[in-house]
Amino acid sequence: MKKKQNLFSILVIDVGGTHVKVKITGRKEERKFPSGPTMTPQMMVDGVKDLTRDWHYDVISIGFPAVISKNSRLLKEPANLGKGWVGFNFNAAFGCPIKVINDAAMQALGDYAGGRVLFLGLGTGLGTTMIDHGNIIPMELGHFPYKKGTIEDYTGRHALEKLGKKKWRKHVFKIIELLQQALEPEKVILGGGDNVYLKKLPPGVSAAANSNAFLGGFLLWKHTLANHFFLHNSLFSKKK
Repeated sequence: MKKKQNLFSILVIDVGGTHVKVKITGRKEERKFPSGPTMTPQMMVDGVKDLTRDWHYDVISIGFPAVISKNSRLLKEPANLGKGWVGFNFNAAFGCPIKVINDAAMQALGDYAGGRVLFLGLGTGLGTTMIDHGNIIPMELGHFPYKKGTIEDYTGRHALEKLGKKKWRKHVFKIIELLQQALEPEKVILGGGDNVYLKKLPPGVSAAANSNAFLGGFLLWKHTLANHFFLHNSLFSKKK
């Protein structure tokens, strides 16, 4: 018996400074391949196509570590990847509709449960997003001045390796405190691969699973998916 396929399948691509991770609607499996400072957009596309050649998808969500406009255009080259991303045509490269969002914003959306929430993604760099009663506000707080550099200089992967876990934690908690005072979120959510190195989180702060980024990617197509099923059901429910 032939297995029934989803009517509308979404591929989510989570682009990070260390790995590119992918997941598709209806499957628990997550796949990934290495990224790094020399990865170009075409290398990413080729890697995703190779990794998902046995998957069928109708649309794609891409979480990307850079400034993204409301119409899914990259406004700035990423700090931890190769060049050529600004102006790259993802729709043409993949041959299907694409939605691109800041990677921290995508995970924040997947973690969001209401109110005014600040999301901080601790990884190669620092991803930052505020969601204020449903309004997604991507931020670049990692570039703000702090000590002898920027916030990201004391919270990113390089800082963790250079300072050691103890000193790194001290700076991370201090920066969280400063951001809480400045932005007054009701809650702070910590994501990214390095949140596992934090212990005894301060009040109002919680850790989230990185896999929630995929949920955020699926939610980007929520209204499109709803309209698709409404149209499909209405067509087939009409009397002949």
